[in-house]
Amino acid sequence: MGPVNQALTLFLSLLVEATPFLLLGVAFSSGLAVLIDERALVKRLPKHPALAALTGSLFGCLFPVCECGNVPVARRLLMQGAPSAMAIGFLLAAPTVNPIVFWATWVAFRDQPAMVFWRVGLTVLIAVIMGWLFSTQKDLRPFLQPAIARAMPAPSVQAAGPAVRSDLRGSDLLSGGTFLLQGQGQALKLDAPFAEVMSATAIFPKPTAAKLQAVLEMVLQEFRELGAVLVMGSAIAATVQVAIPREWILALGQGPITSILAMMLLAWVVSICSTVDSFFALSFASVFTSGSLLAFLVFGPMIDLKNISLLLTTFKGPAVAYLFVLAALLTFVMTLAVNLYTSW
Repeated sequence: MGPVNQALTLFLSLLVEATPFLLLGVAFSSGLAVLIDERALVKRLPKHPALAALTGSLFGCLFPVCECGNVPVARRLLMQGAPSAMAIGFLLAAPTVNPIVFWATWVAFRDQPAMVFWRVGLTVLIAVIMGWLFSTQKDLRPFLQPAIARAMPAPSVQAAGPAVRSDLRGSDLLSGGTFLLQGQGQALKLDAPFAEVMSATAIFPKPTAAKLQAVLEMVLQEFRELGAVLVMGSAIAATVQVAIPREWILALGQGPITSILAMMLLAWVVSICSTVDSFFALSFASVFTSGSLLAFLVFGPMIDLKNISLLLTTFKGPAVAYLFVLAALLTFVMTLAVNLYTSW
């Protein structure tokens, strides 16, 4: 098979593997936007950064999405005014901390069950640390794409809570625009961005058919946007896999440090879905150290070559670079500790 055919095969396999999970992610994101009362959701979220990040990390147990589907969900959480720590925690941990991946890893490493718990534990720890670090930035909007930043509530409104948020919007009557007066002295700006209108009209009861139609329309809109980006990311990942000889990476697999770096690089390049990556990692179990296998299983679902393009639909370039570098450093340090622990 020539390099062009090989790249095309890899591209199609990545696309076929990732598309169902992207569709699942946008479906949940759209359902969250239409069917869930976002004011009640935000009100019930913990405000402490560590607790919010932990809550977001464990949300994957309820909403199992792959690294292709977690981006639209995290984006919607941010637009709803959820704590940034929670959105980052979900973004990083949901592809790994969910029942499907837990079961797949258990099946692959049935002779090494500790790998399952190491994988989940390190992923949650890294997600909580990074969620807490991002929460130190009081206003996350400068790190987000303009469309997402405009849909987010202002920091003062977010801190005040959903009940105060709707009251503060009454000051919009002093500006131009078309408004619909509501009860209790509130007003809805009809020419506001779509996400804002969806949030403000959540109090009106809608027929089930109308809600389902709104969900379907949002699914199609987000799937068109993110699907095009996924195609681009899959093409880049397939090209890189063919261009870089895998033997170069395998030659580094013997040392406690070089093996981790090699498997992190491999995880970033091959961009395998978290539901099947444990079987791929198992093929290297006889050559690579336990810490390096964990590095592959922890780092790949967080940041890989394929989902960087998806992350760029929500975050600006410097924020994505910060996510990548920090996740890589934390993964390296923790899995190196595992290597040193298992060698004693």
